Amino acid sequence: MHIRAFKLLTALGAILAVTPAFAETQLIHAGELLAVPGKKPLTEQTVVITDGRISEVVDGYQNADDYDADSVIDLKDSFVMPGLMDMHVHLQGELSPENDSRALRWSDELIQMYGYHNAMTTLMAGFTTVRDAGSRNQQTYAVRDAINKGWIDGPRIIAAGGVGITGGHADVSGAKHEFMELMTDESICDGPYDCRRATRNGIKYGADFIKITSTGGVLTDRATGTGKQMEDDELVEVVRAAHSMGRKVASHAHQEDGIIAALKAGVDSIEHGTYTGPDAIREFKRSGAYLVPTLLAGATAGEMARKGGILTPAQSAKAIEVSAAMQGNFAKAHKAGVKVAFGTDSAVSQHGQNAREAVLMNEAGMSEMDILVSATVNAADLIGMSDSLGTIEPGKHADLVATQISPLESIDALLDIGFVMKSGKVIKQ
Repeated sequence: MHIRAFKLLTALGAILAVTPAFAETQLIHAGELLAVPGKKPLTEQTVVITDGRISEVVDGYQNADDYDADSVIDLKDSFVMPGLMDMHVHLQGELSPENDSRALRWSDELIQMYGYHNAMTTLMAGFTTVRDAGSRNQQTYAVRDAINKGWIDGPRIIAAGGVGITGGHADVSGAKHEFMELMTDESICDGPYDCRRATRNGIKYGADFIKITSTGGVLTDRATGTGKQMEDDELVEVVRAAHSMGRKVASHAHQEDGIIAALKAGVDSIEHGTYTGPDAIREFKRSGAYLVPTLLAGATAGEMARKGGILTPAQSAKAIEVSAAMQGNFAKAHKAGVKVAFGTDSAVSQHGQNAREAVLMNEAGMSEMDILVSATVNAADLIGMSDSLGTIEPGKHADLVATQISPLESIDALLDIGFVMKSGKVIKQ
């Protein structure tokens, strides 16, 4: 290259390096705006978005020229609120009669694409952030990272690394021994020090949080019940190892003994919490941990058990028992003041039907506003992202959804979300 041309290009590069990038500005005219769930909604508001983040929320419908805005989105006839968050999904699965066939026939690469398909279905339903509580790790981490880099659209994914005991709910079941030996993961552990290793191993390979199973589970294809399975010293070591490396811990737990043991060990959330009773409620309130109720999973599994054709006899017996107890005990826990974060366990139910959880929570006595708080403010707090998610305030990601009818008047409005924006990009309108 000619020396003068080289110098010119070098100088041009230096100029571009110090010149601010073009800032895209968007205005949203919101007829009704729930900027901060838990507070009264506002009317006739303008949300100003710059480079994917909220820069202002202003009274009245502001003029685009006053902000040099590139676009104006008219939601004057809509109810606008922060993007919803589901704290318990499994993106790579969905219960069906084809489960066994898929396990044998689908490649890891195809499962990864199926997980991405389900992620987009979830985003289109208005859930801009999800916590994946257990999928094939590296495939999920790759999708998570590609979304975060902006290479592909999708919900923000907070991805688990699992830790479970031999023969427990997180271990493989329902197959011949050769297949189970092949599919047993390094996350399976026994004893406190082995579980410490498994926790550190999960974090090493990319886990955003650690998911444990302190009790048995419905979908384990063994008649091993839903009571406590992990020992106290195992639980303590997992939590200690995770917290020391800056990761939170979520525990699948059905029976009260396993709930209490996990809470005493210091977990940050209990998933399902089916048999939460007075003793567990006291421990919830002492610890400040969240309950992620997954009522939709209980209802769906119960329906499947009664219809037949999908669940095995061992699974069906547990599903009928759990589905009968879950909603009533959730109602008692919420009434007693246990903190609740929205979660569905989608994969038991169909992806994209996540808002049905809100309907079940409402039927259990939870107010519309409290439900919206659980799916925004509380969810952001659970994942440690309150500074950037959960409300429509300056500095936060522009994750917004809109409905025609206010969900504060009818929670069913969440079943038909017509507008979805994630980080300033319109996904659905």
